[in-house]
Amino acid sequence: MAHQHEHHEHHHEHQHGQLWLIIISAVLLAVAVLIEHQFSLTTWQLLLVYLVPYLLVGHDTLKEALEGLLHGDAFNENFLMSVATIGALCIGFLPGAETQFPEAVFVMLFFQVGELFEGYAEGKSRESIAHLMDIRPDVAHVETDGCVSDYAPEEVSVGSIIVIRPGEKIPLDGVVVEGTSALNTIALTGESMPREVNMEDEVVSGCVNLSGVIKVRTTKAFGESTVAKIIQLVEHATANKSQSETFITQFARIYTPIVVFAAIALAVLPPILSAHAVLSTWIYRALMFLVVSCPCALVLSVPLTFFGGIGGASRRGILIKGANFMDVLAKVDTVVFDKTGTLTHGQFAVTAVHPEQYDEHHLLHLAAHVEHFTTHPIGAALRDAFPDEATDGCRVSDVEEIAGKGIQARVGDDLVSVGNTKLMDYVGAQWHDCHHQGTIIHVAINGEYAGHIVINDQVKEDSAEAVRQLKQLGVKKTVMLTGDRKEVAEHVANQLQLDDYQAELLPADKVAFVERLLQKKDACVAFVGDGINDAPVLARADVGIAMGGLGSDAAIEAADVVLMDDQPSKLPAAIRISRRTRSIARQNVWFAIGVKVAVLLLAAVGIATMWLAVFADVGVTVLAVLNAMRALKTN
Repeated sequence: MAHQHEHHEHHHEHQHGQLWLIIISAVLLAVAVLIEHQFSLTTWQLLLVYLVPYLLVGHDTLKEALEGLLHGDAFNENFLMSVATIGALCIGFLPGAETQFPEAVFVMLFFQVGELFEGYAEGKSRESIAHLMDIRPDVAHVETDGCVSDYAPEEVSVGSIIVIRPGEKIPLDGVVVEGTSALNTIALTGESMPREVNMEDEVVSGCVNLSGVIKVRTTKAFGESTVAKIIQLVEHATANKSQSETFITQFARIYTPIVVFAAIALAVLPPILSAHAVLSTWIYRALMFLVVSCPCALVLSVPLTFFGGIGGASRRGILIKGANFMDVLAKVDTVVFDKTGTLTHGQFAVTAVHPEQYDEHHLLHLAAHVEHFTTHPIGAALRDAFPDEATDGCRVSDVEEIAGKGIQARVGDDLVSVGNTKLMDYVGAQWHDCHHQGTIIHVAINGEYAGHIVINDQVKEDSAEAVRQLKQLGVKKTVMLTGDRKEVAEHVANQLQLDDYQAELLPADKVAFVERLLQKKDACVAFVGDGINDAPVLARADVGIAMGGLGSDAAIEAADVVLMDDQPSKLPAAIRISRRTRSIARQNVWFAIGVKVAVLLLAAVGIATMWLAVFADVGVTVLAVLNAMRALKTN
């Protein structure tokens, strides 16, 4: 954190210094123009006057151009600017030529203005990403034998007890062992609603403790913690270039040498081929040609646009691992969802109780006792529905799990059977089906049917809205894949108005289904899963999108895009941000190329002036960079 703070301070100091340099150079340029008009100086004397502001504002550009030449990277914007301005300074010494000293200094001055704007825009983009770096904790308070000592988070071992006070960041992932509090998760998820935590709840690094003091038993080393993985992901997000960036890089490598040689030809060939051609005129046109041809606007603005888009998305809790994935997201026309944990919460809950004997309370009471020792999610749902089960004093004995059928146990003096229809047939109970959708848990007491309990996975509150927004964005097909029963899948698909669903699938079946979709011409397929058991299909899709939750390691590692708060509605937002970012990048490309081509043609035929050439380069760069900054906004 200290290093980052120093980096930002250095960046701001450099910008202030650059601004003062531009202001002083502009004043000196104005003084030089006054001297030229007030005194009759020779060309050499004028050159010395104008060299003062020129070298003051342009020494960095000249230095970088020389370094580029020495390192074999001659054809860059610094080289083009240096050649063009030095040529403009020298052109006045040719027979019959007018001096171009003010234009030369102004070109370099305006080039530095463009660099200043670029630095400011890049700084804003970096700050939008750097806010996420602020989640990195500075210290961990480790409790040992009643004493609390401070350590760097990297030094804390797994299983340690750490104390987090109000206002502090949680330094490591773990489980609350003492205390209750509310956590601010906005840095991770983009959501402002605090999250309540109690004993035995999992907490992840990067969240801010808002209220009570809590003690946490660490479950991961810092290098494996959520905060470390997110920081690493965001820091490397710009390493993967978009198609637009790759095109611009390749374009600049080919384009720049071509225009340099074209400028040389423009300066040399007309005087050779025509006796009436004035050498100084064509050299001046060639210099304008060089100024205009500089690809700064393209080379700077396109990467800056995607950098801003990634930063803006991160503020919304959408982590995109590279600009290339923004390209793919913008083109998605088919979205395939996993069901459990993606469209639904992935947590079973009792949705209905239908007793044949006794009442609903007693039926739940018996079922919860029988399922007391099981770790199955259905057992957990039954226990959650009857929270008094652990304290009501009933004696449970002779617990027997019957594979593929369910569980039997004695609750008091009664033999209670809880399970599926096969268990009911096994004990001879006359069961009947239920019209409710979900998993039906049948209960028999001493071999007589006592009723059934409906357990279902709850659909997330914003899943339907996410599907609706995707269709508004022009996504042609939405599909749900699940290993659940067909009846359950059909119910969820109808509820969310999905175009298609596939049920009772194994992980390999999901991969095969996505493979078939990918074979369709021009299809661009996104798969959205929980990142744990869906890793193969996440990797196979054009873009894998994981519901990252708070601390899902597999999600962060396997996917191309991570939605940090598990909300499906963040998917349409990610697509909108990607489309807007790509649109801004394309605007910059066409605007820069269009203006440059027009002014290049005017320069070649002698209509353009050096001032217009400056606008075609630096002015277009400034406008393109300012346009790129719009990508930081996510609305």
